[in-house]
Amino acid sequence: MSLAYTVSGLLVGVLVGLTGVGGGSLMTPLLTLLFGFSPATAVGTDLAFAAITKSFGTLAHRAHGHVHWQVVRRLCLGSLPAAAATILVLKSAGELDAGWLHAIRVTIGVSVLLTVASLLLRKQMLAWLERHPRFQLEGRTQAVATVVVGALLGVLVTVSSIGAGAVGATLILLLYPRLKPAEVAGTDIAYAVPLTALAGLGHVWLGTVDWTLLVSLLVGSIPGIWAGAQLSRALPERLTRAALATTLTLVAIKLVS
Repeated sequence: MSLAYTVSGLLVGVLVGLTGVGGGSLMTPLLTLLFGFSPATAVGTDLAFAAITKSFGTLAHRAHGHVHWQVVRRLCLGSLPAAAATILVLKSAGELDAGWLHAIRVTIGVSVLLTVASLLLRKQMLAWLERHPRFQLEGRTQAVATVVVGALLGVLVTVSSIGAGAVGATLILLLYPRLKPAEVAGTDIAYAVPLTALAGLGHVWLGTVDWTLLVSLLVGSIPGIWAGAQLSRALPERLTRAALATTLTLVAIKLVS
């Protein structure tokens, strides 16, 4: 079975390399729906997986000066306490019963749908902001809004392992529309590292990380991401994003039904 996990990691890695998003939003539902892992184990293992893979991505973006550290600090100010509080709530619940597992599954589905909306509507939302510049936040209001967004993402990511990618990048872009695309990507990955690391450690404490599964996924995903990045030069971005959005929509419907 570990070979199947490695192949799955490879396929997800290719999609992440092609589109830049979709790691958690594909991996967690895949583990739940295809391999039958409990939602809690799928979330915990994927968070540990994300913390490791995003660390390498942060190093690359930092080397190119693509990380906007002030935005990272603001997001972490909201996301880290929210993640810690969410872990404590899950811990206080004791052994997760069927009701908790169903709630986590539905949260995963909703998070996937938010990812789809982020993929499909990002350009339209930015265009709307350009037409209505009075709604662009600045100064203290922008800083407070960033902390609040970080807190919301902290809860969402800790419960579902999804949201630190496309959803986070879209919200960063809406709050800071003057950032370059590379800066949005670098900043999104950089803030996600401490968030997924803390949430992942919390799930280790909860006992919901499958270490054998984690290693198998990493063995496949690392070369997969590299291969996807090479393929992205040949395939149109619109085509790959549309395919990813369609796949995620079907996955989300299956999760919430």
